[in-house]
Amino acid sequence: MASAGIDSDEQPIGELFGRLIDEGKGYARAEIGLVRVTAEAKAEAFKLPALLLVGALLFVIAGVVVLCMTIALVLATLIGPLAGGLAATVIAFGIAGALGLIAKSRLGAGR
Repeated sequence: MASAGIDSDEQPIGELFGRLIDEGKGYARAEIGLVRVTAEAKAEAFKLPALLLVGALLFVIAGVVVLCMTIALVLATLIGPLAGGLAATVIAFGIAGALGLIAKSRLGAGR
């Protein structure tokens, strides 16, 4: 004997929504997991190039220091050790300041 208008094969709407919510949560967890694994794989691919770039930048810094020291030594033979060192320092700070001003103007133009 069937009850009034409800088939015995139909599930209650609350149970259907509950199952739908559970499946949605499972899908969301799977998508988050996929994004995490993809991000980790990309980060792993960039690790070695990033380390090599840091090493290259350290050597660039060392090269700039050696260049400044060379300028100081050359100037030391012309105007004395203290004045040569100070002149090389002023030149290095002048270049740094000019590059900073150029960067500041470029950032201001981008707004």
